[in-house]
Amino acid sequence: MNTKIAIQGILGSFHHQVVQEYFDQVVEIEECLSFEELVDSLMSGKSDQAVMAIENSIAGPIIPNYALIDKNNLHIIGEHYLSIHQNLMALKGQKMEDILEVHSHPMALLQCMDFLKKYPNVKLVEDKDTAETARRIQQNQLKGIAAIASQTASEMYDLEILAPEIQTIKNNMTRFVIIKKENSFLKENEINRASLKFELDHKRGSLAAVLNVMSDCKINLTKIQSLPKIETPWKYSFFVDVTFEDYNDYAKAKSLLEIMAEYFKVLGEYKNTKP
Repeated sequence: MNTKIAIQGILGSFHHQVVQEYFDQVVEIEECLSFEELVDSLMSGKSDQAVMAIENSIAGPIIPNYALIDKNNLHIIGEHYLSIHQNLMALKGQKMEDILEVHSHPMALLQCMDFLKKYPNVKLVEDKDTAETARRIQQNQLKGIAAIASQTASEMYDLEILAPEIQTIKNNMTRFVIIKKENSFLKENEINRASLKFELDHKRGSLAAVLNVMSDCKINLTKIQSLPKIETPWKYSFFVDVTFEDYNDYAKAKSLLEIMAEYFKVLGEYKNTKP
């Protein structure tokens, strides 16, 4: 029986592309039109693992996804970086001057804003998924509407690319994480990256003390993001990603953080694959 992988989006999406690149074995795809639906698929046992975008080199971190992983006690077991190439596409025979609206996922629109600003009269419409937008244009023969999606989506749904590579920064990468309901334990010598969550006392110097511990333990902080605790005004949770060369250094830092933090949680320990 093939492993079933949940993705946000449909076949032809960037999440689908990650599955094709990351997994060696043949897998089944579970299409989900939202990250909440993706998590539900995992929690219910409908899928075995899931691919979830977590940050983009242009648009930054997708904080709600960290919160989804945390809230549902899911485990990050791996990561994959994908070079994102955004293309403007429409029904064959359409030209740029025919386009009245551009539909795509809000992250894709954000990544292409410099190009889109050249067409102030074109309406931008946020949608759930890049590839699903492309498919709908073809299925419903929607004239005057373009999608922003991958070249794979244009080929799968027989659309013509009106403008290739329209992302603002050509070296545009998205980091995806592989998540599971249960943890997958790697050997310590294979682990050199971790995603953590902690909460601190609301007093001066508490965050600085934590950062000093990481530095002293030779831990490289690659990202830190705060998220307000809705139930406790002016209190914040911190989501951090760290890398390290020696697992023993990380284990030492982890033991100190467990003491220093009011709350401490490991979201995942896995292999760093940053190119």
